[in-house]
Parts: sequence; structure tokens; C-alpha cells
Amino acid sequence: MKNFLELLKSRRTCRQFTNKSVSKESIEYILEAARLSPSGHRIRPWDFIVVEDKETLKALSVSKASGAALIEGAAAAIVVAADITKTDVWVEDCSIATIIIQLAAEELGLGSCWVQIRMRKDAEGNDATENVKRILNLPENYSVLSIVAIGHKLNSER
Repeated sequence: MKNFLELLKSRRTCRQFTNKSVSKESIEYILEAARLSPSGHRIRPWDFIVVEDKETLKALSVSKASGAALIEGAAAAIVVAADITKTDVWVEDCSIATIIIQLAAEELGLGSCWVQIRMRKDAEGNDATENVKRILNLPENYSVLSIVAIGHKLNSER
């Protein structure tokens, strides 16, 4: 197992994944790490929505104009959303959780890519957050910071 500094030095964004699924145990480990992320006043405003359904991954891959297409090829995606009525620092809280998701995936030898959703538009100029909320049927008081695509690295040295 790598120490923390080695993990930070070796982590790279992964945009291409194999067809192999990610185990339920790996997803649970990543989610547990995310749930342990620090947040302002320990409010933990986030929800982590795991998407493994290929049609939903495809829909998410066009939720913004550029940079999201890779989601379609991922084994899973974790949508990082928050109830924005709980705290005014939900963006910061969700940003910390997003990087924790990526580091946990890396620790397991998985690849990941942070896809920014907040303040982005799709090809027609529609708000990416609203697109994701519609796809996942999220409540009005929620916003979406990011989607983390996860899978086995196509070109892995492991």
C-alpha cells in the first residue's frame, strides 16, 4: 500500500476505462471515505448518488457541453450533490468530498475523473445542474457540484 504522499504523487486523472465493473465493496469503501470528509460545522450537506446504469451514465455524459463524454465509458459515476439550504459552504464541503472520492479510488487502484457540473452549460446553453437534477429526479433544494467517473484504468501500470 502506498503512503499518502506517494498516493498524491501518483494520482492522475483517468478519462479512459476498461469494460470491467467496479465491485460493490470498492464502491462502498469510496462512499465511506466520502462520508468521512470534513465539512463546515459537521453539517455534511451532501448526498452521493452512485450511477452504474449504462443509459443513465450516457445521459449524464451529455449533461454539459464538454468534458463529460468520458462518463459514458466509466463503470460507475458518483454524483456529488447537496441540499443547499443546509449551509452556505456547500460548495467547499462538496469539493473536499469530491477529492476524497478520487483519492479513495486511487488507493484501490481505480481511475477517476472529476467532471465539474456547477456553473456549466450543455451544448444548447441549458444549465448542467438542472440537467443532472432532471436525470436523477433530485429535489429543487439540491444543487450538483460534480460527477466523479470511476472505473478500472485502461492503461494501468498496476
